[in-house]
Amino acid sequence: MTSQLKDTAQQVQNKLIELGYANKVIELPDSTRTSQEAADTIGCEVSHIAKSIIFRLKNNDKPLLVIASGVNRINEKQIKTHLNENIGKADADFVREHTGFVIGGVPPLGHIESITTLIDEDLLQFKEIWAAAGHPRAVFRLTPEELVQMTKGQVISVK
Repeated sequence: MTSQLKDTAQQVQNKLIELGYANKVIELPDSTRTSQEAADTIGCEVSHIAKSIIFRLKNNDKPLLVIASGVNRINEKQIKTHLNENIGKADADFVREHTGFVIGGVPPLGHIESITTLIDEDLLQFKEIWAAAGHPRAVFRLTPEELVQMTKGQVISVK
């Protein structure tokens, strides 16, 4: 067991506690930056990884968080149609500025500002899933229902 979490991972752990959740952030010896790396390190299926992808809403330059199953490619046209708004890629600076976290470690909660969140309906079929916890080597286990509660995200088809 690691004695101390990295600062950003500790922020996620503190947010979980603040919201009344018992989920524990863990730091792993290997990178969890990609869904495949996370699944390999954790020992779960790639589909059980809840990857957090930040997009840029073009109309108001705000962030959009899409949390998708690790095996699914996000269909940007589908998201655009759902939101009735153009979206674009977010670069590393935009992601850090709006979430407080680096790409590869963006958690589903605990961002520095409130972010509109969409959740991949495919995640709801699993008993447990894993999400990034603020650092490329930090993750936490949760249920799909907890994910929806924590993020107040809207469940849609993202592929």
